[in-house]
Amino acid sequence: MVVRKVEDVTHAGEPCRAVVASRDYATGIDDLWNAITDKERIPRWFAPVEGNLSLGGRYQIKGNAGGTVTACTPPRNFALTWEFGGGTSWVEVELAETGDDSTRLTLRHIAPLDDKSEEFWDKFGPGAVGVGWDLSLLGLAWHLETGAAVQERFAEDSWPLSDEGRAFATSSSDSWTAASIAYGTAADAASRAGASTTAFYTGAAAPE
Repeated sequence: MVVRKVEDVTHAGEPCRAVVASRDYATGIDDLWNAITDKERIPRWFAPVEGNLSLGGRYQIKGNAGGTVTACTPPRNFALTWEFGGGTSWVEVELAETGDDSTRLTLRHIAPLDDKSEEFWDKFGPGAVGVGWDLSLLGLAWHLETGAAVQERFAEDSWPLSDEGRAFATSSSDSWTAASIAYGTAADAASRAGASTTAFYTGAAAPE
């Protein structure tokens, strides 16, 4: 249900690499925009967010990244800096109507081609961020389908390590490995990185 790819892009005039995920949702663009931008609704499928979500505002995701909202055109797109672990990358989200009650969400997570990012890419590949975003897009689908919070249907701490959760993470990681190979990464290097990502998300032993 998710289209995954890796692209070479330019950001602020510098060469970068983007991990791209697209998924269609059976809802109108206004409802989807509200679900991904309303501070009261975001925690129902993602995580609590503090701060100012308007253009130029600073935000902080509980236990995760923070940054600045750098673009916002309701209900079509927004962009923000993604500041985490001492590094900065960028996230862009676009919505496009694909039918009367169907909207496509396309997310790009863009990273600079510096030594730190390249070391991380070599170790984990696109799945490092891709699997996490796949889990978020799945949670969004659950929320849009039921209107309920994801936490009311699945125990947040136990589902990722359940058989179903591990199977999902493994399938997602395998798909990102395929996207990495399609991008041009050597198959053996992409597979090693994918195995490390799968081990991280499933709690399995990391490959030697």
